[in-house]
Amino acid sequence: MEENNETSGGGFILLGFSDQPQLEIILFVVVLISYLLTLVGNTTIILVSCLDSKLRTPMYFFLTNLSFLDLAFTTSIVPQLLWNLRGPAKTITSTGCALQLYVSLSLGSTECVLLTVMAFDRYVAVCRPLNYTTVMHPSFCKALAGIAWLSGVGNTLIQSTITLRLPRCGHRRLHHFLCEVPAMIKLACVDIHANQVPFFWLP
Repeated sequence: MEENNETSGGGFILLGFSDQPQLEIILFVVVLISYLLTLVGNTTIILVSCLDSKLRTPMYFFLTNLSFLDLAFTTSIVPQLLWNLRGPAKTITSTGCALQLYVSLSLGSTECVLLTVMAFDRYVAVCRPLNYTTVMHPSFCKALAGIAWLSGVGNTLIQSTITLRLPRCGHRRLHHFLCEVPAMIKLACVDIHANQVPFFWLP
C-alpha cells in the first residue's frame, strides 16, 4: 500500500450506498427525478423573479440568490452520485474530490449565512414595517448577499485547504457519497481533534 499523503492516480472510493446494491437502481431513479425537479423549480423561481418587475423586492432578491445556490449546490453533488449509482465504479479522481469539496462547502456555507440574512429581512418586514424600505435598501441587500458569498468562499478556503493537507497514509475509502470535510477528516492518520472541533456533529 502506498504510504504517503497523495492519492494521485487512484483518487477516492465513495462507498456511499454500496452496501445496499439492490437499492441502487431505485435510488438512481429517485435522485434523478428529485434533481430534475430541483433544476426546473429553482430555474423557474429565478426566471419569474427576474422577469416580473413586481417581484423586484428584497425578499425575492434573496430568494433568487437562494435558488441559484440550490442549483449550484445540487449540481456539485448529484451528477457524481448518479454516476456512482448507475454501475460498479464508485471512484472519484483526487482533483474531482478536491473540487467537489471546495465548491460544496463554499455553497453550503453561503446558504447558511444567506438564510440568516433572509431571516433578518423578514424580521425588519414584520417588526419595522414603516422603516422597511429605508433599512432594506437595494444597495444594502446587495452588500448582505455579497457578505454571504464572501463568507462561504472564505470558510471553504480555510476548512477545505486544511482538510486536504492532512496526511492520509494511503487511505482512500470514503464512507460517504460525496467528498465533504467530516468524511475527509476521518481518513487522516494523525490526531484530528482540532479539525473536528468546528464540526461538532462528527461522532
